[in-house]
Amino acid sequence: MTAAPSGPEFGIQDIPFSYRGSWFNISPVVAEKTYADDLHLVSHQTGLHPVLRLAPTVADATVVATPALLTWRSGADRIEAVYDGPETLRIRGRRLGLRVAAAASSLTPFSGTYLYLDPVDGSHVFTSYETGRRYRITVLSGALQRTDGVEALGTADRSVDLPDDQPWEIAIEEYATARRPYTASVTFDQLCRDRFAEFAAFVEAIAPWRSAETPAAELAAYVLWSATVAPAGFVTRPAVLMSKHWMDKVWSWDHCFNAIALAGGEPELAWHQFHLPFDHQDEAGALPDSITHSEVLHNYVKPPIHGWALRHLRRRLPQPPDRAALAETYHRLARWTRFWLDARRAPGDDLPHYQHGNDSGWDNATTFHDGRVLQTADLAAFLVSQLRCLADLAIELGEPADQWSREAERIHGAMLRDLWDGERFTARNPHTGKQRASRSLLDLMPVALGADLPAPVAAALARGAETHLTTHGLATEPTDSAHYLADGYWRGPIWAPSTVLVEDGLRRAGQIGIADEISRRFLALCEKSGFAENFDAETGAGLRDRAYTWTASSYLILAAAQEERRVTAG
Repeated sequence: MTAAPSGPEFGIQDIPFSYRGSWFNISPVVAEKTYADDLHLVSHQTGLHPVLRLAPTVADATVVATPALLTWRSGADRIEAVYDGPETLRIRGRRLGLRVAAAASSLTPFSGTYLYLDPVDGSHVFTSYETGRRYRITVLSGALQRTDGVEALGTADRSVDLPDDQPWEIAIEEYATARRPYTASVTFDQLCRDRFAEFAAFVEAIAPWRSAETPAAELAAYVLWSATVAPAGFVTRPAVLMSKHWMDKVWSWDHCFNAIALAGGEPELAWHQFHLPFDHQDEAGALPDSITHSEVLHNYVKPPIHGWALRHLRRRLPQPPDRAALAETYHRLARWTRFWLDARRAPGDDLPHYQHGNDSGWDNATTFHDGRVLQTADLAAFLVSQLRCLADLAIELGEPADQWSREAERIHGAMLRDLWDGERFTARNPHTGKQRASRSLLDLMPVALGADLPAPVAAALARGAETHLTTHGLATEPTDSAHYLADGYWRGPIWAPSTVLVEDGLRRAGQIGIADEISRRFLALCEKSGFAENFDAETGAGLRDRAYTWTASSYLILAAAQEERRVTAG
């Protein structure tokens, strides 16, 4: 075995080993918050499903993961794995054996994994009810030491064993019904070099600005690169999933941050990220709550940050969209905006409302503690931003713009008139008109309007943000709040999207000092704790899903801006 360059090392417990375009990964994560002792081949077709368990014959083997190569080590003995395209994994061993076994031992008429020997090419094939796919194992060198459970029904150990007394190499493919027998057209070592070159090119494209001051940039890029899947099922475009752990969906606001981070170096992929949820707009113009391989959910929506995001996306694109692409974007954004104006405003009201905290993206924020159907200032502010974006697009395309400008002024005025109490924004019950203040950072989110806020309001929101600022960043609920929970989802932990939105708004409102501090602390947090779904506001520890793409994207967005300011200042 020869060493090949493979990129930064990462913890396989936190970040799965995968490849751009692939629907499967290698990881110990086999369900939500569930970690197996052995690594598994985990597929995300029809949901998260551990299909095959990969168990070296030595129990204490150390796992080393890099973007191009996954290695089990026991002294000088090795097992190595590399991707041969999105659907194939090549694995080889030297003086270390491997058992490849069905993750589930039980086979029923409606669940489980079946194993058979294919008479066409002599390969062993596992078929999974859960994913609806086959997993073919082809021996490329050496020989199988043992097989168990071939054609077995019911409960059985279905597995193939590779030996520890001779070198061996296999290929594992994920596919639907049939394909030609696998042949190795490229050596294992060449695959390592190819994967490293692909990843290196991706990093150079999206983070050419990286330096010693942004040490987590390459790993952030890997989180995005490895979480990307090819179009399949309801995923109509190449898509960056939120994670290849259990958060294996695209939610209809998470995608905006990935689009912005990718725009400068991967403009086509970025454009796909922005538009994917719009491919599933319903008749009312609403975006779905989430999309994944085999489901599109409309039980909730997500906040309309898309006008804000489109401005940032367009500023970063190396070439502007052509007129047809811009016109399509305008009409899709208009339908999404009209949904909020027409379907989410009570008769006679100026302000739209959420039906549940989930609609805001801040599921359990204390803003919704005493009621879920609410008019909130964050929603109003996001719509104002989106309406102003539509007005600008309309002018650019020669469309009438007045309707959007009038609505922007109407909602902007109502937000300040009905929800501002002089120091903080409140939420209002559209049934009763009753207002209520909370201590959630959500109530400060109108700062995302930046210079479109009166200066005294922006200054008050900046003071409010300071009460949320811990050593590690912006807590979503102040740590001295009676409702604060260290692992309370939106009731305390630090989140990437709120950080980016607040930092950007404060900066555009002229509150540069606190914006710089928020950015600096969040970057340091990711460099210390990785790219978790969220973080403990007091300790900085990563929480929940540990390989979350909008966190990685937010790091890249803020790090790129920091480097640009440093260069400009220098």
